[in-house]
Amino acid sequence: MIAVRIGPDWRLSLVATPAYFERNPAPATPYDLMKHTCINIRHRPSGSIYAWEFERDGKPFTVKGEGPLVFNSIVHVLNAALDGIGIGYVPQELVAPYLADGRLIEVLPQWCPTFQGFHLYYPNRR
Repeated sequence: MIAVRIGPDWRLSLVATPAYFERNPAPATPYDLMKHTCINIRHRPSGSIYAWEFERDGKPFTVKGEGPLVFNSIVHVLNAALDGIGIGYVPQELVAPYLADGRLIEVLPQWCPTFQGFHLYYPNRR
């Protein structure tokens, strides 16, 4: 198989509104997310709720936050975070404008791993 990179590396960002963090202290570690309202996303093929992925000292681990909302679209997760409902785990590129204008605040960026960018795979040229 031949792999050709078609996108840059990317990461997810934990975000919520300033008003949300006025009502709830910002988490100090990913495990603190269990005390917060988390906005989750469900994977379509398996139907499972995505366990948020983190990394510390090169060791990956996951945390499943609880919350009243589970969506099947990352755009809905972003909109719920913008509405002040809770913390969303959203691609950094998607939330960048909202971080820049102060509508969202990012927490725990040092715990969020970077994922390899998208690749196009195709069979050998033979």
